[in-house]
Amino acid sequence: MQPSQIRTAPSIFGLFAFVLVWHGFASGLASPAVAERRQPNIVLILADDLGYGDLGCFGQKTLKTPRLDAMAKQGMRFTQFYAGCTVCAPSRSVLMTGKHMGRTVVRGNSTKPIVIQPGTPTLASVLKKAGYQTACIGKWGIGTPDNFTNPNDVGFDHFFGYVNMWHAHNFYPEWLIRNGKVVKLKNEVAPKWKKFQDPQSPTGGRGVANKKVEYAPDLFIDDALRFIRESKDKPFFLYFAMNAPHANNEAGKAGMEVPDLGEFAHKDWPEPEKGFAAMIRNIDRDTGRIIDLLKELKIDQKTLVIFTSDNGPHQEGGHHADFFDSNGKLRGIKRDLTEGGIRVPTIAWWPGTIKPGGEDDAHWYFGDVMATAAELAGIDAPQDIDSDSFAGPLRGQPREKRWSRKSKMYWEFYERGSAQAVRFGKWKAIRKPMFTGDIELYDMSNDAGEKRDYAKRRPDLARHAKNLLDKMHEPDPNWKKR
Repeated sequence: MQPSQIRTAPSIFGLFAFVLVWHGFASGLASPAVAERRQPNIVLILADDLGYGDLGCFGQKTLKTPRLDAMAKQGMRFTQFYAGCTVCAPSRSVLMTGKHMGRTVVRGNSTKPIVIQPGTPTLASVLKKAGYQTACIGKWGIGTPDNFTNPNDVGFDHFFGYVNMWHAHNFYPEWLIRNGKVVKLKNEVAPKWKKFQDPQSPTGGRGVANKKVEYAPDLFIDDALRFIRESKDKPFFLYFAMNAPHANNEAGKAGMEVPDLGEFAHKDWPEPEKGFAAMIRNIDRDTGRIIDLLKELKIDQKTLVIFTSDNGPHQEGGHHADFFDSNGKLRGIKRDLTEGGIRVPTIAWWPGTIKPGGEDDAHWYFGDVMATAAELAGIDAPQDIDSDSFAGPLRGQPREKRWSRKSKMYWEFYERGSAQAVRFGKWKAIRKPMFTGDIELYDMSNDAGEKRDYAKRRPDLARHAKNLLDKMHEPDPNWKKR
């Protein structure tokens, strides 16, 4: 070895040693165990028929929602967040598939067995692929499955609740489903409603219990807390799908079912409104119980919680949406494609990541949860979806251009003569009936109440809206306007 080689050898050896050490360190950073912990837990809480104006943090004046208000204060509100549709089954289909109403598989509330098929990418299957434990607890209700395993078949490791959306109208059912198996409850149903209790019937076992012992929403929150405790050491996805404040407006006209009216019992209100108020109280309480457990387990800073609703406020079971001003400043309710039917109160909470007291007024919708969850999990979102990620705003990086989107936000509805709607930039268009009706055009930047129709003043935009409405709908033999 030459003297010059001897002099340089230590530096070469040192560099080699440094590379080895750095490689080992970097490998450790990228190891599955460490990468897994960078993935946040995701808890998605979905209320059923909760209006934009039903929460204190979104303007409610009469009913109190202290836990949700605190969640908003510690996290952020999304003020232009939209459901997937204006009724539950298709809205949830958009949420699970990331495809808008012109392309998702379930486009209406139907008794036909039209469901998300095994192999279809869903929020659950995508996150499961990323190493998450997955659970759906509460109301599945995406179509009317002809089996009890549909949630498990499309990515959920654990399911407990109502598979059939019609079954979920009964808050004191005789039975529920746990991972494909019937779980008998202690409730008994009045004999004249027994015909509704066949688990294989199209109605899914709805009916009115005359012996009310086990209240389904209470069973659901207990199961949700159990799942969180058992899954705390690895990433998990909990889809907590409440069936409140939906009415039991089916067999027997039972109205708003709660085990206890509590402080509302002596109010000078109609009975259905007392029940509705108690449901809002219970939704608030149960959301708070989830937040408290995450803090107790010291996984709150590793957990994103999103709270939202599947559509606008209902007017069923004796409840009137105007009684508590459930749609707030918006026009319309459930089954409308005006803002009151599809814009929903949405809160995101993630201590240490979301800046407290934040507000995002860009337009997002249920389909965007897919791209967002995939980005947070560190994997690619499925191809051929209609989904923009709002992971950036969650991390304090607002959308660069407020009105810009990569994918379209589109809705269609097959009842009441049919309707379509599309959001593009600050504009929103509605057409009733589908395909042939006149265009209504509204500026969402200053007219959330949709009071000023610009269609005649801006014929260029009306033509553009018509083209979008024509383009967004993909024909499906199962879904035709009526």
